[in-house]
Amino acid sequence: MSDENGSPDTRDLPDGGAGPSPEPLRFFGTTWVNHDDGYRARRIAVAVGSLVVTAAACLVLRFAYDGLAIADIGRFVTVLLVVMFAGCSALAFGHTWDSFRKRPDPARQSSMRGLLTIGFLGSLLAYTFRSFREAPGEQLHREEYESARERHERRANRRTGNPARKRRKS
Repeated sequence: MSDENGSPDTRDLPDGGAGPSPEPLRFFGTTWVNHDDGYRARRIAVAVGSLVVTAAACLVLRFAYDGLAIADIGRFVTVLLVVMFAGCSALAFGHTWDSFRKRPDPARQSSMRGLLTIGFLGSLLAYTFRSFREAPGEQLHREEYESARERHERRANRRTGNPARKRRKS
């Protein structure tokens, strides 16, 4: 961060800050661009942390299942609840995994909010598995950043020269 105005420090970027700036990722900031400033340690910490949170979530679900068993609500409802959590977790895993490769549709995202909440375990697992390979969302952000830089370079190269000195065709 720049000390003067709180804006991101762009001096370490390839062109010194001219052009598009990378979008920061949660827990990583913009370290994913050059894999610097403790990127590897952050990835390890995120992977271990999300794995611990996933294990804690499994423990919470186990306590909920034990509570249902103690309440003796019936076999059908217990099986229905387990199937619901498993199905929602599988759908949440797939949705979260796909959101690391392409931007999700906002309308679909809002309509799936309840399902993703119920299937939180699947989302946590997707985040954990993705953090073993890269910063979650890095591939998507890198593709968008590189295409924005290419567009910026093409525009900057087109604007060479002084337009006032341009010869007019007669």
